[in-house]
Amino acid sequence: MKSGEKTHTPLAERMRPENLEQFYGQDHLIGEGKILSQLIKTDQLVSIIFWGPPGSGKTTLGYILANTFNFPCMFFSAVLTGIKDVKTVMAQAESHKDLYGQPTVLFIDEIHRFNKAQQAAFLPYVERGDIILFGSTTENPSFEVIAPLLSRTRVLLLNPLTEETLTKILQEALSDKERGLGAMNLKIGKQASKMIIDYANGDARRALNTLEISASLAQKDRITAIEVKEALQKRILLYDKKGEEHFNLISALHKSLRNSDVDASLYWLARMLAAGEDPLYIVRRLVRFASEDIGLADPQALSIALNAKEAYDFIGSPEGELALAEAAIYLASAPKSNRAYTAFGKAKKDVESSPFEPVPLHLRNPVTSLMKEVGYGKEYKYAHDYDYSTTDMETFPKRLKGRKYYEPGNLGLEKEIQKRIDWWDQLKSTDRRKKPDYKPDRKK
Repeated sequence: MKSGEKTHTPLAERMRPENLEQFYGQDHLIGEGKILSQLIKTDQLVSIIFWGPPGSGKTTLGYILANTFNFPCMFFSAVLTGIKDVKTVMAQAESHKDLYGQPTVLFIDEIHRFNKAQQAAFLPYVERGDIILFGSTTENPSFEVIAPLLSRTRVLLLNPLTEETLTKILQEALSDKERGLGAMNLKIGKQASKMIIDYANGDARRALNTLEISASLAQKDRITAIEVKEALQKRILLYDKKGEEHFNLISALHKSLRNSDVDASLYWLARMLAAGEDPLYIVRRLVRFASEDIGLADPQALSIALNAKEAYDFIGSPEGELALAEAAIYLASAPKSNRAYTAFGKAKKDVESSPFEPVPLHLRNPVTSLMKEVGYGKEYKYAHDYDYSTTDMETFPKRLKGRKYYEPGNLGLEKEIQKRIDWWDQLKSTDRRKKPDYKPDRKK
C-alpha cells in the first residue's frame, strides 16, 4: 500500500482481513470443519446470505471467499445501486460463464433494501450458475429476502464480536506496521481499551474507527481514557450532524405513539426518514408497537401496520412513506393496552422457570390403539357436544391449574373481551351436556 493510500484509507478498511487466518471471531463458521472452511477445502462455492449485526464481518467474509476461489467479483450496495446496473453486470456474468465456464460472484450489501421484484431478478442467474450470490443483511432474511431466493442460498448467521475478539483486533491494529498503527509505537491502557470495546458493542469497524481517532489525539506513546473520551465525543457529534440518532429517534417515535401524541409521532417519523433510516425498519417497529402497546384494545391496529408494510414494499419511497404516516396516525390515536404483551410475558416466565409440564392424558390424541390403552384421550370432553361449546374440563397441566395471565384493560375492545371471559368462566362453572337423544359424531 502506498503511503498516500494509507493516509487517506480508514484504519478499519486497511485492517480488513485478506484470508481466514487473519479473521478473528465467528469460529462457528470458519473453525476447523465448519461450513466456510469446508467450502474452501472441498473447492465448492454456493450462494450465501450473511446475516448479522454491523461490523461482524459479513462483507469481509465475502471478500475472502471470492478471493480464495479466484472468481471475478462485483460488489454493490443496495442503497446506492439500481437494479438496472445489477442487470448489466448479470448479463456480463452470463457472457463470462459462456466463454470461460466460470461464475461471477455478485456481492450485494444490504440486500434487504431491494424489494421483492428486484430480488426476483437474480433468480434465473443463480439457478443457471451464471452468478454466485453473496448478500449481506442486518435484518432477518426470513422476512426480508423472498422465499425462492432464500431456498437457493445458505443463510449464515454472524454474531456480534466478543470482547475477547475485539481486544485481539485492537492489538493487531496497534502492532501492524504495514496496515495499522504500528509505526506510531502506541500502547493502550486497559480502561481505554474497555471504553472502546463497550462503545463498539460488537462492531469491529466502530472499534477501529474509535481507535484511529484516539491514536491521533494521543500526546505521548500511550492511548488513555482521556483520548478515548475525546474521540467518542467527536464521533457522537458526527453522528448527530448526520441526523442518524438511530436509537434516540426510534425511542422518541415509540414513546410518542404510546402517549397517543399524533403530531409528535408524525414529527419523529419525518425526522427518521429525513435521517435516512430504512423505512422498513420503521414499519417493523410500528408492527411491534401495534402488538405491544395497543394489542386487543384495537386488533385492527396490527392490520393497519402490516398493510403499511405491504404498501411501502409495493411502491417504495417517497410515495410509500405516506402509508407509514397513515399507520402512525392510526396507532397514536388508537386505545392503548399492553395486557396481551404482559400476559404472554407471564406465560413465558412459567415456561422458563420450571420444567416442562407433561400434557394431561385427556388432551392427547389417541392415534394408536396402544395410546388409547394407556389413557390418551380418556375423559376428553368435546366442546361442541355441550351447550355454548365449552366444558368444565381442565386444560392446564395439573401444577398450573387456575393460572391467570391475561387481564383485559378498560379501553377499546378489551372492555368487551373482559365481558366474554367473565361469561365463559361462568359457563364453565357447571357441566351442561346436551340432551341425551342428541348423538353427534364424537371427535377426538
